[in-house]
Amino acid sequence: MSPRYRRIAVIGTGPSGLSAVKALHDENTFDTIRVFERRDRVGGIWHYDPTPDPLRPEAPSPAPNAIPTGLPQFTPPRPEDPSARTGIYPHLDSNVGAKTMAFTHTPFPPINSATSIKQFGPSNATRPFRVVANYLEDLFIPYLHLVSLNTTVERAEKTGSQWTLTLRKSNQLYRNTPQDYWWTETFDAIIVASGHYNEPAIPAIPGLSTTALTHPHAFEHAKAFRHPDHYINQRVLVVGGNISAADLVTELHSLVSGPLYLSQRGSNPALEPAWSLPNVQRKPTISHITPSPDPTRNTITVHFTDTTTLTLDKILFATGYTASYPFLTPNPVTANNRVAGFYQHIFRITDPSLALVGQVRAGLSFRVYEYQAVAVARYYAGRTKELPSQAEQDRWEFERLKSKGNGVAFHEIKPDFREYFEVLLEIAGTGAGLPAYEDRWAEEAFEVLKAKEGYWKRLRGDAEGKGGEQKKEERAKL
Repeated sequence: MSPRYRRIAVIGTGPSGLSAVKALHDENTFDTIRVFERRDRVGGIWHYDPTPDPLRPEAPSPAPNAIPTGLPQFTPPRPEDPSARTGIYPHLDSNVGAKTMAFTHTPFPPINSATSIKQFGPSNATRPFRVVANYLEDLFIPYLHLVSLNTTVERAEKTGSQWTLTLRKSNQLYRNTPQDYWWTETFDAIIVASGHYNEPAIPAIPGLSTTALTHPHAFEHAKAFRHPDHYINQRVLVVGGNISAADLVTELHSLVSGPLYLSQRGSNPALEPAWSLPNVQRKPTISHITPSPDPTRNTITVHFTDTTTLTLDKILFATGYTASYPFLTPNPVTANNRVAGFYQHIFRITDPSLALVGQVRAGLSFRVYEYQAVAVARYYAGRTKELPSQAEQDRWEFERLKSKGNGVAFHEIKPDFREYFEVLLEIAGTGAGLPAYEDRWAEEAFEVLKAKEGYWKRLRGDAEGKGGEQKKEERAKL
């Protein structure tokens, strides 16, 4: 059986990009596989950038760069895109249990960080970010000859039966001067595996953008967090109700000046022990933000919906990320941060020659990326049956909108792991070489959360125990 598409491009070299290129390569049927990565190495978000992405409050979705005419050609270098910087901090450990986080073909090495051993004990389910980054780099070795590094996809547009990628390679010497080199390449199909942890989502709070102009130091996204030392004796508010907010609360609750304040529109009930840590005080949602009235104090005033106010040094937004595919024409990201028009979060309904790998959330990463990629590769290779009709795919999207809503929750797989993996296996067809879904995968994935829950409860118990001992000592002195 001949492939449906012969020339394939992959955009991105994180875990979803690795999954895509490996799956394509394993089919041994495509004429061309090209992989484009805007950074200088593979691994995606799992590398550490000492200087974080600066906060851009209420920033619109990034617009594509203007493309010079008459390609190929050199141009003066464009400024760095700070969104390419990662959200890694030096002591970060993975939040997904290593047994399920690993691809089915290669387990993670059994290495833990000193921090995780102190918190969760030896042989715990986390892995230090450096172990994850090394794991991805090692697995990419057989495919590096297919990768073009320092190469940004500026535009991906379908014309007729071909996709044209407009590409920009940075740091190229031309007449002994660093330049950007622009050119185009054409493909039959493209797999977008650029991830969804690039553009921080910042809530549109009245007064935030204007206050940030005069007090830029006061606002950060969780992506910019690097070390708890920066918050010692600071008055801090964390905004958010999911795992990144819980991690920040864990890091900072005992270091800040006064209570660590926590503002949540909604929260993950599984993380309740984190919200109940000592010295954490909950607040309602924010109504607006202003500079503090005292000009001698470089602080801000946060006004809450219950009419209370706080004077603070910093706000940390643990408010997630915005899906961003500015190079795609047309851009599929909606105003509600949903990627519209993709069957099973993968194949564009109107044209399956465009596929996404890695757009799903809460889906047992990296394992789910592997299954998505194999499904795409085998479909592109012509080894599987046709996808459902366009009408059936549209119906799938409509029904999911009814059940999940028109926002980021649309892409969440939890708790329907088995159902989703079985769909991916069905698309991949007989001979995919992937094991059937096992319920233990979810249990293993959540081992880290269970360990954190135990740690949070111990911290609270220790604090309550110390408080009881202190009261006994005070009574004994009377």
